[in-house]
Amino acid sequence: MKYEVLFFDADETLFDFKKSEDVALDRLMESIDTNLDKDFCIDVYKRINKNIWKEFEQKLISSDDLKVERFKRFSDEINLLCNPQDLSDMYTSYLAEGSFIYEETEELLSYLHGKYKIVIITNGLVSVQNKRIKESIIKDYFDDVIISDEIKIAKPDSKIFDYALNSINHSNKNSVLMIGDSLSSDIKGGLNAGIDTCWFNSSKKENQSDIIPKYEINSLLDLKNIL
Repeated sequence: MKYEVLFFDADETLFDFKKSEDVALDRLMESIDTNLDKDFCIDVYKRINKNIWKEFEQKLISSDDLKVERFKRFSDEINLLCNPQDLSDMYTSYLAEGSFIYEETEELLSYLHGKYKIVIITNGLVSVQNKRIKESIIKDYFDDVIISDEIKIAKPDSKIFDYALNSINHSNKNSVLMIGDSLSSDIKGGLNAGIDTCWFNSSKKENQSDIIPKYEINSLLDLKNIL
């Protein structure tokens, strides 16, 4: 099958979000006056953050509420006497400065550029993703960047894929491929939208869900073999 449009997830697909997150959390904890162990606090936050983004995918919380609610839960759990809004503002500021890509990302995009329309579809916050993606060293490879917080639609809702197709004036879903690391967001979203999907499974995890992608790759450059 000949694809014309490639939809990419951003974080943990093209961008090393874990590295960005670790740097931002480390800076945040250095800014907080607490005697608690830093690594313990970071582990607590990551657990809370992972769960609240699942709630977001399930439409149980909005992106606007998510920004501060995760830090409210974090502060409540470790009895931290800090304003959750202040924590959120500091963290998002630090996170926006962390634009790290994987080693294979630029090589892949350079190979794809000019052959396909390339669009990022990300479940993220505008204040973070605009700077991390639109000011990154690979920004010129993208025909568009769709941020859930900006349009108030998030994966796995099929409407975000329809929005992306409209943004590039493309209607043939049979010529579109979605590539991402999340089965519940990227792959399920692509399936909901009726487009082909490719699971970027760099850690070679076993798929124990009922969400079945058309393709699976363990390295970004393996995408060349599919295309």
